[in-house]
Amino acid sequence: LNQDLPYDQFLVEQLAGDLIPNRTQDQLVASGFMRNGMVNEEGAIITEQFRLEGIFDRMDCFGKATLGLSLQCAQCHSHKFDPISQDEYFGLFAFFNETHEAKSWIYSNEQIQTIDSNRAQIQSLENQVKDRHPNWRTELAAWEAEQKTSATQWTIWDTDLQEWEGGLNHPEELDDHSILILGHPSVQGVAKIEGETPLTMATGMRFEALLHKDLPFGGPGRSYWGTFAISEWEVYRKWPNETEWTPVELSAASADFDFELRELREYFQKKKDDAEDERRIGPAQFLIDGDKETAWSPDRGPILRHAPSSAAVVFKEPVALPQGSQLRVRFTKNHGGGNFGLDNQQIGRFRLALTERPQPQVPAYDHAATIALSKSKAERSPEDNAALFKAWRKSVTSLEELNTQIAALEAEFPEAKTSVLHTAETESDFKRVTRLLERGSWNQPKHTVTRSVPAILNPLPTKNPTRLDLAHWVTEKDAPLTARVQVNRIWQALFGQALVPTPEDFGTRAPMPEHLELLDWLAVEFMEIDWSQKRLIKTILSSETYQQSSRLRPDLIDKDPRNTLLARGPRFRAEAEVVRDIALAASGLLNTEIGGPSVFPPVPESMLKDNFQPVQYWIEATDEKRYRRSLYIFRKRAMPDPALTSFDAPNADASCVRRILSNTPLSALTSLNEPVFVEAAKAMGLRILNEGGKTDVSRINYGYLLATGRPASKADTEVLLDLLEGQRQRLADGWLNTREIAFRYADNPPELPPGATPRDVASWAIASRVLLNLDETLNKN
Repeated sequence: LNQDLPYDQFLVEQLAGDLIPNRTQDQLVASGFMRNGMVNEEGAIITEQFRLEGIFDRMDCFGKATLGLSLQCAQCHSHKFDPISQDEYFGLFAFFNETHEAKSWIYSNEQIQTIDSNRAQIQSLENQVKDRHPNWRTELAAWEAEQKTSATQWTIWDTDLQEWEGGLNHPEELDDHSILILGHPSVQGVAKIEGETPLTMATGMRFEALLHKDLPFGGPGRSYWGTFAISEWEVYRKWPNETEWTPVELSAASADFDFELRELREYFQKKKDDAEDERRIGPAQFLIDGDKETAWSPDRGPILRHAPSSAAVVFKEPVALPQGSQLRVRFTKNHGGGNFGLDNQQIGRFRLALTERPQPQVPAYDHAATIALSKSKAERSPEDNAALFKAWRKSVTSLEELNTQIAALEAEFPEAKTSVLHTAETESDFKRVTRLLERGSWNQPKHTVTRSVPAILNPLPTKNPTRLDLAHWVTEKDAPLTARVQVNRIWQALFGQALVPTPEDFGTRAPMPEHLELLDWLAVEFMEIDWSQKRLIKTILSSETYQQSSRLRPDLIDKDPRNTLLARGPRFRAEAEVVRDIALAASGLLNTEIGGPSVFPPVPESMLKDNFQPVQYWIEATDEKRYRRSLYIFRKRAMPDPALTSFDAPNADASCVRRILSNTPLSALTSLNEPVFVEAAKAMGLRILNEGGKTDVSRINYGYLLATGRPASKADTEVLLDLLEGQRQRLADGWLNTREIAFRYADNPPELPPGATPRDVASWAIASRVLLNLDETLNKN
């Protein structure tokens, strides 16, 4: 916004920044806007139901924010008033349905330079490998053939039962027979899998931890780092006509990635800094050591950790499996922390396989190469080929020096400082089919619907369009609504009421705009000035219409009470966030830093205590960041901020393009008593004493300039002089606690201006409180 990014480009990045060719990290972050909807991770929920609820929410936002149409009306049936059929609704829905709920690391500029530099050096070293082995393609092909011959042959297990003991999660078997666990994350518990197998005898079992973009950073786990830990791996068998399960004794375990014994990260300790927590993670043998305090957790470090892994166990004796026999596997998870599932090390997606070969094990190279080997050359992606090349070069003894240098560079990849939730297009293995949902109900699918746009709007000629094509479609110059909707929203911000008074609905039920030609002209002008929002705003602000006095003329009270005819300038109360920022700006406390982390504002203690889930992360800012602009304060949607809510800030459960203004005593109580407003009054009193001159009259004038932008009138001055005199007397008589009124920290007051006393500061804090609560201060005039 500050750089005046063209609005059409802004929209494209918000809707599909992740799909832009050679996209930047900033464009990926921009696509996170479409992940702002509500999510549900309660225990025992059906993940698919709430995934679809989230897409309905995005459709509502897309309709309101870009088209100015109430698309949600067509979710359950064809729109009653506007020409949008239910099929067309789900045609748009399909663009958002074929997405993952993704999460990616975000790196600083310095870290990006390090990553790019290290990758360039790795590429240079791999080129040296190819130079030393000119016939590397032939050698790689021979190595591949050898691996296919010598590797254990595994039969993927198509399981019949996948459950989380206790029912807190709903594991789901995918088409490739892998098992995906979404929904509520668990810090402890047991995943249980059962089923028959086509094998008549089994000597071992393989576990594959696989990636999926609905998992943090692609997984394969669900921890803060996309990792996982398995404490114990148990296998049982049950022959036909048996009622009890018999344990299968396991004799050995192997993995594609092993490491030395480690302590748990602090996040996963049962009690923070718990020296008595004996749980450890380490090699694959921990999977079968009978000790729930140990676990296998393949973590290759930053960037490399988001890769598939595998482990295998050997049955002590081959297990006979007559027809109708069943196997059961239990994976115990005992290496999470707490925090209502957030500090978890749960597996996200995995697959099991069996073999009848003797002494089965997984190769020592990365499982990504094993997966690549299972594909034909035509099916392999560039990532598959890179994994195979890496596995081959690490097997060549003469390349040990170069491999060591590459490993050192990989170990230097930095840990990202933060992450972003965003949308990501589904991969070919997980393509979804969009179906029209009867009455919009998630579990009543009907016929298939393909990606399309409403026929009433500009055409989308692209075959097999992507979400990026949709973003370009909505920002085309022949799109009839997008520019009008944004111009209307900016007009609303400046005048308090939009040209189309229902900015969320430009449909047939909306009242005809009084100034339709003005809306059309501004929309065309907006596109012709390269969608520049700053130039559009300047055009409106510099108009004679905007610069009229806000004073209500007596002859218009009955004729035009809402200023529809624009016969006067705008007058309305500032938005909730601006009301807070006005107080901070007038007081001199406002932190004007642009960008950077948001902060937690003060809220009543009861709000934090009354939550079902304790809000332990709400650590109130105490330094200058406490006074950051309201753009940078955290809000919890299930716990609306009381100060902002009393000034009609919406609760952010759903897309909101128009705030309904109210006028209640709660607003006055907030601006008089909420902590930040009280602190602003105290700081403003001290500022007036420091900067406002030597006399009360000059200080009153300065206070009015700070609060309202105009000097004090004679009447204003007389009223405030009376107030100051009365409050000084109350302070002198001991009716009020001077230090509590004057200073935020009564026991640690700031340095006072020469000749000023705490009583002076307290008197001006009271006066400032009045100035900050004037209608003229809180309203746009």
